[in-house]
Amino acid sequence: MIVCSCNVLSDKDIRTACHAEARPRSTGQVYGCLGCSAQCGRCARTIRKIMDEALDAAATACPAACKGCADGQNP
Repeated sequence: MIVCSCNVLSDKDIRTACHAEARPRSTGQVYGCLGCSAQCGRCARTIRKIMDEALDAAATACPAACKGCADGQNP
């Protein structure tokens, strides 16, 4: 599903950016990871929602003893 019409970003693009090694913490960082920037801003809430879902799913799937969690890099 296209989330951002201005930059033609899909929900899959957002999820992929959230699973990158340097996980974005803001919608602006998601745009940066995807090589673009916010235009009209109407998609920001939807991007934030997808980010939260993706990061929650990653945290739930992550065992507490993984290297990223031990280093304090993962949420």
